[in-house]
Order: sequence, then structure tokens, then C-alpha cells
Amino acid sequence: MTDTVIYRNHPPGLWSLYSKALLPKEKPSGGDIRIPGLSARLVGVSTANDNLKRYQKVCGFGTQTTVPITWPHILAFPLHLKLLTDKAFPLPLLGLVHLRNHITQHRPVGAGESLDIAVRLDGQNNTPKGLEFDLVTEAWSAGRLVWEETSTNLFRQPDKGGSQSGGKPPELPRYPETTEISAAESIGRQYASVSGDRNPIHLHALTAKAFGFPRAIAHGMWSKARVLAVLEQQTGWRQEAVSVSCQFKKPLFLPGTAQLNWQTGKSGWDYQLLNASGAAPHLSGEVRWGS
Repeated sequence: MTDTVIYRNHPPGLWSLYSKALLPKEKPSGGDIRIPGLSARLVGVSTANDNLKRYQKVCGFGTQTTVPITWPHILAFPLHLKLLTDKAFPLPLLGLVHLRNHITQHRPVGAGESLDIAVRLDGQNNTPKGLEFDLVTEAWSAGRLVWEETSTNLFRQPDKGGSQSGGKPPELPRYPETTEISAAESIGRQYASVSGDRNPIHLHALTAKAFGFPRAIAHGMWSKARVLAVLEQQTGWRQEAVSVSCQFKKPLFLPGTAQLNWQTGKSGWDYQLLNASGAAPHLSGEVRWGS
């Protein structure tokens, strides 16, 4: 069992971790891969750092006495990078695919509140598409769990069983509320500057092409945050305990526009971010009140 790395007040520096992310790793093989139980903690970090207002602006959140529901993810990002660049972590960081993200906020988190943040690797699962694993994050305030997140990532591997996904994709639901969301060509760089996530596929068309994309693509967590920033402004949104799930699907190329489509209900809301024509989803998810 690996000891937990602990940081006090300030997270690890990102630039040294970026350099580790670029180091080559021996290509892992099939059943030999084991995700180690790495963990890290950041004790006594303020939710109101220099990037909070910039993050709110980049994602479209209004300025409030509480932080956006996705903000603790940003505070935890250096710890995520610390684990994913650890020499004991067997997978190359570049090329991992963010599949799903589930956040539960047990109560609104105040701007300027002090949090203890804990992250760990968990939930290894072999699937037809490859190896999935979870990054689990918890935020504690005065000894109480106030926020938690599970991000599921995929390391692609060939399907040894030979199963084929094939077939028609399921028909998209159609919700009654719709608005347009625009993503500027520079949004990947803007989001990287406030989040620390400088994956080259998000920064510029030239760097994205090196990884097989025709243009840069929006960060999945920017898209989720942008959706929530719009939904929070709608009549009926509640400032209370809430869970927000998200499944990432087709990339949003930059610059681009998308359709946010949603429906409201007593227990929760359903949403999807579709491409400009409304024919395919970039992401979909649910908002459920209570925790």
C-alpha cells in the first residue's frame, strides 16, 4: 500500500509534473496492468485563489458568495496530475480518455472557505474498449465531507474477445428547452490557463493534429462547467445538495457552436449538449437534487 503524499496550503507545482507527463513509458500489456492505490491530500487550501474569478468568466458563471460546483475539481487538478505522473502509475498520461464525471455537492461551498482535498486511484475495470479506472476526489470542510467526485478514464486496448460495437446509435431524446453555446478557438487556451490542464489536444490546431484531431477540441470539463453555468441561471435551479453526472461523447471542435438541450422536473433535470445540427451529442447527463 502506497503512503499518501500530503501537501499543506499549496498544491504541487505543475511545471515539474508537465515534464513528467512527457516522459516515455514502456507500453503496458493486457492483463499485466495493475492500477496502484496511489493517493494524495492537500490540507487547508482556500477556495478563493487568484484564478477563481477568471474561471467564472471563462466558463460563464456569475460571481456569487459560493463557488461553482465544478471549482473543487480545479483545486484538485494538481493532485490528479501528481498521481497520473507518478512512476508507479503504469499508463501514459497523454492519450487517456475522460469518459464520465460524477459530482455530488452535499452543500454549497463558500468562496474563501478552507478545504482539505483527498484524491485516490480506484475502480479498475477491464472493458471491451480497454482499461477503465477512476480518479476519486473528496473535499472536506471542518471535518465534514462537502463535495465528492468520480472521474472515469479509459486507456484504449484492442478487444481480445473480438466483440463488435456496430449497430445504430440509440435515438436521441428531445427536451423542450434549447439554447446555443459558442466555443471560441481560444477557449482551450483560456481554460488551460485557469485549470492547469494543458493537454495539447485542447490548445491549438497544430498540437491537436499531432494526436490525430483535425482541430483543437474543447476540454470536457469546460463543456460540463459551461452547461452548468447556463442551467444555474434558469428558473427552478436550487442552491442546495445536488449531484451532477456527465457522460462525454463526441468532441467539440474549436471554434464551434453547440445546442444545449434540457428538461426540468421536480426531482431533477436532464440535459445534453448536441452538435450544431442537433444530430449527435457532445455530452449528456443528469442533475439530481439531494445527496
